[in-house]
Amino acid sequence: MSSIRLGRSRRFLLASAAFTSFTVADLPAALAQQVREPLPPVEVSPNQSRKQAKPAGRDAQSARRATPRRPAAASATPKPAVPAAAAPTPLNSNAVAESASRLGLTVRETPATVEVISAATMREQGYRTVSEVAQGAVGVTSGDAPGEPAGFSMRGFTNSQINTLYNGIKIGPQNMTSRIMDTANLEAVEFLKGPASLISGEGAAGGAINFVTKQPHTGAIRNEADFSYDSLNSFRTHYGSGGSTNVQGLDYRFDISRSSLNGFVDDTNTKTLDVSGQLNYRVSDSLKVWGAIEYREDRGKAYWGAPLVPIAFSGSHATTGIVSGNYFNRTDLGAVTIDDRTFNTNYNVLDNRNVAQEVWLRGGFELKLAPDLTLKSQAYGYGAERSWFNNEIEAFNSGTNLVDRERFYVAHSQRLVGNITDLIWDTNIAGFDNRLVTTLSSSYLDFVRPGAANFPGDSVSLVNPDRGFYGSLEIQRQTARIDNEALSFEDRLKLTRTFALIGGLRVEHIGLDRNWTDKTGLEKAGFPYTKGWAPVTGRIGYTWEAVPGLTFFSQYATGADVSANNIFLLLPTQPLDLTTSRTYETGVKHLFWDNRAEWSFSAYDIQRKNVYAAAGGQALNIAGRQESKGVELAASVRPIEPLRLWGNIAYVDARYADYNFVGGSFSGNTPPNVPRIVANAGASYRFFTPWPVELGIVGRHVGDRYNTDANTVTMNAYTVGDVYAFVDIPKAVFNAVDQARLTFRVRNFTDKRYAIWGDPFYPDQILLGAPRTYEISAAFKW
Repeated sequence: MSSIRLGRSRRFLLASAAFTSFTVADLPAALAQQVREPLPPVEVSPNQSRKQAKPAGRDAQSARRATPRRPAAASATPKPAVPAAAAPTPLNSNAVAESASRLGLTVRETPATVEVISAATMREQGYRTVSEVAQGAVGVTSGDAPGEPAGFSMRGFTNSQINTLYNGIKIGPQNMTSRIMDTANLEAVEFLKGPASLISGEGAAGGAINFVTKQPHTGAIRNEADFSYDSLNSFRTHYGSGGSTNVQGLDYRFDISRSSLNGFVDDTNTKTLDVSGQLNYRVSDSLKVWGAIEYREDRGKAYWGAPLVPIAFSGSHATTGIVSGNYFNRTDLGAVTIDDRTFNTNYNVLDNRNVAQEVWLRGGFELKLAPDLTLKSQAYGYGAERSWFNNEIEAFNSGTNLVDRERFYVAHSQRLVGNITDLIWDTNIAGFDNRLVTTLSSSYLDFVRPGAANFPGDSVSLVNPDRGFYGSLEIQRQTARIDNEALSFEDRLKLTRTFALIGGLRVEHIGLDRNWTDKTGLEKAGFPYTKGWAPVTGRIGYTWEAVPGLTFFSQYATGADVSANNIFLLLPTQPLDLTTSRTYETGVKHLFWDNRAEWSFSAYDIQRKNVYAAAGGQALNIAGRQESKGVELAASVRPIEPLRLWGNIAYVDARYADYNFVGGSFSGNTPPNVPRIVANAGASYRFFTPWPVELGIVGRHVGDRYNTDANTVTMNAYTVGDVYAFVDIPKAVFNAVDQARLTFRVRNFTDKRYAIWGDPFYPDQILLGAPRTYEISAAFKW
């Protein structure tokens, strides 16, 4: 059966590639139109890249402090001209997020809550990793639990209930495939809130997060270099270059970054290397071809958390304000705390390692078949090798007053190939402007997972433990082969100049072949097995610009994902049905005051049925429903030229329902790592002196969270803040450099001790946030 599916999938891929191998087009730039105007032409984007829409009317007058952006693609005229770059709005709602819609709509024109954090914002706010980017987004929290790094929580959903995409491509469940990733090579990070299966397929019950690499631009070559160093002896370096070459129509982008981020815990660090490049070649006014390659590597010694310890044992070393509650797992600990002697203690074995290497190959074309018809296609290949070799469990034993440890080893070998083809048709239906995008996608994924068949363990003292070594290792093997084909339609119909209906439908087939053999090579009971699904998901909504700049929206959207575990590790004894999710959402987006102020508000109700969840981190049980209701508010304003103020707040009430099992019930409990309140606020003031100086402060509040479905241990609410100051050095000082900036930053300036994340499958320990650190950095552009 597996070979039949493999053959069918490969034939599907070949047919798709043959269909799209004609040639490619260049489309006119996707510029944001006034809602009173017809739909704009679509911009061809080599790989779902970040685009800015051109503001119309009074919005175009205000481009203050706009960072340089790549020109949009030339329109199909005898002499293509590059339009002016769009002025970013205070909340970046001019951006076009293709992870939210394939219609080329801006954030303001999309009937959903979408947030785009640009490279300029990442630099200014000092976001070094994608986890730090998420912490600045509205209502999003994140943590780097080493077993599933770069994990996110959004609208009451976490980890693999949120799709993570790379240039619009999904590679698998977040908790299996994501890695700590530096931001230096990224052009933007997109956040699409709520069920999002229409665009990214299975797994998007809580939304999707898309990482977009930097793209070529047409024009003069621009270079940039960045350096930073902090008080933990961490450093980051980056060099990037892009622009037009001497070959007519050929543009390039190249970036290389290297970082070594040291942890505050003894002998912990993460080292990353990211090399990315892309070539765009405009063959003619209607044809563009492109190719991209990226290599990513991370190597680290992991921090698995601080153990929960009885208050009665810690005595004067017990802390307050980090965790609270009572805990029973291996032994009854009673009321628990984090012992202050363990803040910097590493319980991992001396020979531990976390390693991953990833390679992307992407290429495609864009072809204008007719004035109103465009074909876009890309083929991609992805390969990854990942491994974990650690002591992962650190459980305090109240009987021995020692920390019981347990080892775990696992490796991944993953291969993915696929194709995505879009046909875009702009037309007029009974006098109404209409755009229809038809998308055909297919992929084949091969996943091999050697893992430990035995789990060596020992016990060490809480303070100054003898870390030792991993010990003996026996290996078993799991595999998953997944083929996926999907056909989707997305349409926007403008009933008036200010009111548009937007909807879509996705029909998908997912085929899974699983196998699992023990350390002797014998297949385990129930393996191998085959399973297939055919979910149908979609979205329907509207946007209405009641007055210029003020847009109301609502939507109903659905999603689907595997109800048990994740699709890579699904067992034949677990429920093999798909869970379904739906959302009702309504809100408003408002840009006003000559582009100096912007705010957005949304309210939503999400329900996910047939949920399979971790009961207290120990066993998996059916939780009939997961319900989430909340509101989000974001605003940014520049009342006077030197001053910027911004902030956001999100409230969510997330609950399990019908979550009963033998011996108890978790109905009414909150899912792990979901705070009710998340808020961010910041201000900056710029002094227009000969050497301009800007001072800024950013604060973040995260409410109480639980580390397991049992809700017995609370990770207490915390508030942290950063301060920064930068100075822009005039060009006259460095003649060869157009822009130079020196920055000094203090992270967590109050030195707050807090719990940032909990891994539900390792409930005996909590990950702590980093203490106060100091950082200096320099950035140059020429």
